[in-house]
Amino acid sequence: MVFLTSPAWIRAAKPDKFWRRRRTFRLSAHYFGRARNCYKTAIIRVEKALSYALVGRQQKKKDMVQLWEQRLEAGCAEHGTSLPVLRQGLMRCNVLLNRKTLADLAIWEPRTFKVRGSQLAME
Repeated sequence: MVFLTSPAWIRAAKPDKFWRRRRTFRLSAHYFGRARNCYKTAIIRVEKALSYALVGRQQKKKDMVQLWEQRLEAGCAEHGTSLPVLRQGLMRCNVLLNRKTLADLAIWEPRTFKVRGSQLAME
């Protein structure tokens, strides 16, 4: 197809329009009613769903950090020490472990949180 004038080229349907609509309809394929079939309604519902998904991903990260902290507190309390004491000891010994790894240790290797008498004398 050859366009002799720029207004005719501008008015022609672009393939971008088809693919943009298709992407929206694919994201709304599991919705009910008009939210699935009407483009205007589908756009609103898909944008809302994507914003909820973003919030959910952020909340999941916060929940996991809280869970790791709770597991660490429980692992320390089991052996009669506190989390700040444990972290200070790890820093002194140059042990660089993140919360997730420490929480796994609290579950699978709980004796690693046991403080020995010589370590208490240092504090």
